[in-house]
Amino acid sequence: MTKKIKLFDPSIGKDEKQKISQVLESKFWASGSGTGNVSKFENQFKKYLGSDDCIAVNSGTAALNLALSLFNIKNKEIILPSLSFISTAHSIVINGGKPIFVDVDPKTLCIDPNAIRKLINKKTFGILPVHFAGLPCEMDEIMDICKQHNLILFEDAAHAAGSSYKNKKIGKHGATVCFSFHPVKNLAMPTGGLISINHHSHKKFRKILESRRWCGITNRKDVDYDVQEIGWNYYMNEFSAVIGLAQLKKLDKLNRIRQNICKLYHKKINTEQKMPISSDSSYHFYWILVKNQKIFRKKMSKYGIETGTHYKPIHQMSMYNQTRKLPITEKIGKTIITLPTSPNLKKSQIEFIIKSINRLI
Repeated sequence: MTKKIKLFDPSIGKDEKQKISQVLESKFWASGSGTGNVSKFENQFKKYLGSDDCIAVNSGTAALNLALSLFNIKNKEIILPSLSFISTAHSIVINGGKPIFVDVDPKTLCIDPNAIRKLINKKTFGILPVHFAGLPCEMDEIMDICKQHNLILFEDAAHAAGSSYKNKKIGKHGATVCFSFHPVKNLAMPTGGLISINHHSHKKFRKILESRRWCGITNRKDVDYDVQEIGWNYYMNEFSAVIGLAQLKKLDKLNRIRQNICKLYHKKINTEQKMPISSDSSYHFYWILVKNQKIFRKKMSKYGIETGTHYKPIHQMSMYNQTRKLPITEKIGKTIITLPTSPNLKKSQIEFIIKSINRLI
């Protein structure tokens, strides 16, 4: 193989190139107030999800930070999986809360509802599940737990743009659902994120988030603008928004291509420990478990195939360094290999990936 097979490879076409050129020529490239194509993207994504409202920001990390800022979680506990990107936990700490890590289901690598139940106490404020690799969590069980204990349901849907749970798009369930539109994601932008809101206070939340994503600035009729609180430089730019609009039109189509790729992986890779098949998953990537992670990745690289390790467990990182054991998560961290699922993959490349894996296994 002379050309390296990338782990992530965004799918772009004429529409994205044309729209970028239009934004460039317009010289209207960004607005902290979220007008123009940013507003259009919010409305289109809201329609796509069927949620109460959507607020566009500049990253999935920004989305998580702002979503948790809507609630007073200071000195309160938020339950989340340790198998995630570090931003999931950081967003809790930034807002004064305490992350409580739980183990995952070994079959799906999504948060285990039974593990959640064991750790709920008087300090528990909410649950923050992660739809790992795009496979939706067991939302009915998690929502029942939230209802039973009067907890807020947040969601990290960074991997799950286009995923569904029982005919509802991920983004329609939790009080706040956070998406990432990083260049490696299924819906790719230069930089971008979004908060989907499903809450009776969604109109109030929108005003708060519009302010906090733009340094605390709020528009007022009597003055040009006013600042009443601390905010951040978290707004989305016009280039990202216009690419997002083009990507959204073909998101379901591209996700179906990903699903077909993963069906082949599931059928032909000769190992029992691999990601299950689901028509509800966006398949941000496909995972398998191997005995020697480092050697496996090194040999796959020699074949010209990029792989990943998503993720090192957060609870084992120096900043968190929790002593409580999460045996399943810790095993996954040492054995997981993530594989390419880009719609750009050719059939010959898919077959080569499968052949290379089986040779090493």
